[in-house]
Parts: sequence; structure tokens; C-alpha cells
Amino acid sequence: MSGSGHAGNAPESVWDYPRPPSVEPSARRARVLYAGVVVADTVHALRVLETSHPPTWYLPAADVRVDLLSPTGRQSFCEFKGFATYWSLRVDGSLSVDAAWSYPDPRPGYERLRDHLAFYPGRVDACFVDDEPVLAQEGDFYGGWITSDVVGPFKGGEGTRGW
Repeated sequence: MSGSGHAGNAPESVWDYPRPPSVEPSARRARVLYAGVVVADTVHALRVLETSHPPTWYLPAADVRVDLLSPTGRQSFCEFKGFATYWSLRVDGSLSVDAAWSYPDPRPGYERLRDHLAFYPGRVDACFVDDEPVLAQEGDFYGGWITSDVVGPFKGGEGTRGW
């Protein structure tokens, strides 16, 4: 796997990703759009790679319109990364509840995720890696970004929670 976030080579199989997950920097352009506004645009993303999951893209808060986000009070726990907090996205009259999450105090080994946000592709209008539209990982819990250079099968759909 390339530290540049994989671009143009043979497809990555999510079954080759490690567990516990790894965190890799990517120089590829990652963008999030919602209600006609560019919410995030960066070439400094981090990809979290975990067995059976498409990459989860974490975008630096410095490259996110954090003025459009508000905390929801929801939390979840990851055995590797720690406690996540969730953010709603509001642009004018449009609201997407729990559109993003972050790890304000990540566990050891995942400190690089501090001051980064991950967006659910299915809860915004569009996410892009370079100029390719991202497909959302199935299910309502995981937030992986599926691109043409990542192959599954992917965890998240019905019957896969036990994988």
C-alpha cells in the first residue's frame, strides 16, 4: 500500500488491510460537498485501513468548514481508536445529523487522528477522491469511502456485522 493513498495501480483488496487498522497519509485530493457548499477540500487526508472495510478518510479540521458543524452529543467507542464524537452539518436550511465524526482524544497509535474529521458519504451530497465520486459503504455504522481502486467484499451490509 502506498503512503500516497493509492492512485492508479492495481486495486487494493480490503482483505489485505491490517487489523488492528493502520493510519496512512494520502496526498490525493479529498472533497466533501453538501447543499451546494464545499465543506472540506484537502490534499492532507489520513486513510484508516482495516480488514474488510473500504478506507475511512479523515480530513484535517484546518481544511474543513468547521463553522458549519455542531456537536450532536452522540458518542461511540472503537476498541482501537477510542471514543468518537459526532457532528451535524448545517448549510442554510439543510441539516445532516451525525454527518461526521472525530476522535478528540485518540488512543495510543492513533494520535494522528486528533484534529481530523471523517464524513459519511451517504450523509452528504458528494465525496470525491481526486475527481472520482465516492460510493458509501453499506450500513448505517461504518463510513468507508469506496473508489474504483478498492475491492471487497466490504463489511457493512446485511449479514456482515460478524465478519
